Parts: sequence; structure tokens; C-alpha cells
Amino acid sequence: MIKLMLVDDHAVLRDGLKNIMGLESDIEVVSEAVNGNDAIEKVKDSLPDVILMDINIPEKNGIEATSVIKKMYPGVKILILTMFDHDEYFMAAIREGADGYLLKDAPSQHVVDAIRSVANGQSVIHPSMTKKLLSLHQPKPEPVEEKMDGALTMREKEVMLCLVKGMNNKEIAQNLFISDKTVKIHVSNIFKKLGVKSRSQVVIYAVQHQLVPLS
Repeated sequence: MIKLMLVDDHAVLRDGLKNIMGLESDIEVVSEAVNGNDAIEKVKDSLPDVILMDINIPEKNGIEATSVIKKMYPGVKILILTMFDHDEYFMAAIREGADGYLLKDAPSQHVVDAIRSVANGQSVIHPSMTKKLLSLHQPKPEPVEEKMDGALTMREKEVMLCLVKGMNNKEIAQNLFISDKTVKIHVSNIFKKLGVKSRSQVVIYAVQHQLVPLS
């Protein structure tokens, strides 16, 4: 059973989410909070597996609350659910440790699925947020021998930039003038080296560790 905390200052939204979660046999709403300080205080009593966190809440906002909770309880997963689709909010939330970022226009089933995903150690990013990341400078491919720089090779970093842009394997292959098979190998290596399981986790890792020149 996934223990869920709802953090939002709008009772109507919380009631709606509770009704939705009540239809799921593997999710239980164990607590609710109306502001950031309230959320921080209630975490220690309810010890939720996942917190569904709004950003625009009183006292401490959702990003500030996320930062505090993640430092105190790193095992608690935090999924941002907000109306804000600004890049700066997204990147700030991820850098403070949020495990996912959804917009409130997401279908209810997507929210339910996202809760399950973050509870299982995966990360979720609203599709439009990946597209809204500002254009990244694409390094020129180096056809010669690749040089290691930290954990990733130069080519793997190029592939990672493409993943952050939301490109699929075919688009990456066309962009870097390599084969689809080579792309799959690079993506697999990136997953292993970064210790991630999905493309969305690559994006989150890249933002958290400032591995891509976002602006």
C-alpha cells in the first residue's frame, strides 16, 4: 500500500484527489497539509511514501518545503503537482530533490500512475516541461576517438543533451549522424553510469547536477 500525503491549500482540490485515490486499491491518503510548514510537521507523524506537493502554498512554498523534507526524510518521494509550467520552477523543484513534476492539467489517471512510478523509485516529468526546456547548444560530434570526461564520454554527453531535449532514438541518430543501434548502446551506458532507469530520470539527474547548459 502506497501511503500518500496531499499538500495543497485548496480544500476542493484535496477532496477531489482523495476521491480519485479512494478508487485505487494500492494508494491510501494518510495525511493532508495546507501549507509548507504544516507539511513538514505532519511528515514525521504520518511518514508517507509519496507527497503530492503544490508549489503555490502559504508560509513555506512547495519548493522550500520539498528542500526541508528531503533533507530530513530522504526516502520520502515528492511529486510536484502544480499549475506553474515555468522552467525556473521546474528546475528549482528538481534541484531541491523533487522526484517528479506534473501540471494540474494532467489527466487524473496520469497522476495516479505517476504516484505509483515515484513510489517505485522512478521519476516523472510532465511532457510539456521537457519541451519547454530552453534550446541547448549541441556540441559538434567528434568522429575520432572519444575522450572520457568524468563518468560520461563526450559522445554520451551529446546523447544526454538530446535526451533532455526530448528526442527519440531516431531523432538522436539523425542529429548526431550515428546509427539507431549506436544510440541504444549510448543510452544504455548513460543509464548504467548515472544509475537511472528512465529517460525522465536522465533529465532530472542532468538538471540536479547541472550537467546541461540550461538557461
